[in-house]
Amino acid sequence: MQARSQRTRQKLVHAGAEMFNRNGYANATLGQIAGAAGMTKGALYFHFSSKDGLADAVQEHGRAMLQGFVREHWEAGVPPVQMLIDMTHWLARTLHDDPVIRASFRITNECAGRQPPVTDFHQDWITEVLRLLGQAREAGELRARATGSGPATLLAATVCGIGVLAGTGMPYQQLSDRVAALWEPLLSALVPPDDVANYRTRPPVPAARFSTGGEYLCSDAPSNTFLAG
Repeated sequence: MQARSQRTRQKLVHAGAEMFNRNGYANATLGQIAGAAGMTKGALYFHFSSKDGLADAVQEHGRAMLQGFVREHWEAGVPPVQMLIDMTHWLARTLHDDPVIRASFRITNECAGRQPPVTDFHQDWITEVLRLLGQAREAGELRARATGSGPATLLAATVCGIGVLAGTGMPYQQLSDRVAALWEPLLSALVPPDDVANYRTRPPVPAARFSTGGEYLCSDAPSNTFLAG
């Protein structure tokens, strides 16, 4: 019974994400969401007492997706700056493919200043960026002048730009190419000049792979490798 209830809740969260993404927070109705999930409004109210509660659940699911990505890469030993790069490619992929992430950003943008505040997915993203920048700074991966709020502000603006590009409906491969191109000047601003070539600016294909010796094997040029850990 509990597993069935969880599946029903997940179905409603995904239907909510679809409707919030398609119609916006204000215009999406609980009736539309229940219909998209193939359920009655009564079934929806059993799990969520309000639209705010469902919107929070959508963003909490987006947060769990982001944290799962970060945790997986952290456990695999991906260096902080490379993880920042890979996070932006993950964002591009999920903005293209997954309504939960698209809706999470849209809800945050449309509900800014709302009282009581809804879950802030944008802040979740910034929190991860700040943590990774702090780890990169402690590891000596950042150039000396990459201090203060500048790097975080730059990456926050990059996220906004990726969101705008994804919203144009361009094919994923073109979006991925644009993200990779963004990182060429970003890396020059963040890391010492001699270290720029150490980082892969494209997403791993098909995914990051690690040898038994702990070497991070990138998908493109052989020069783009790291010794993890």
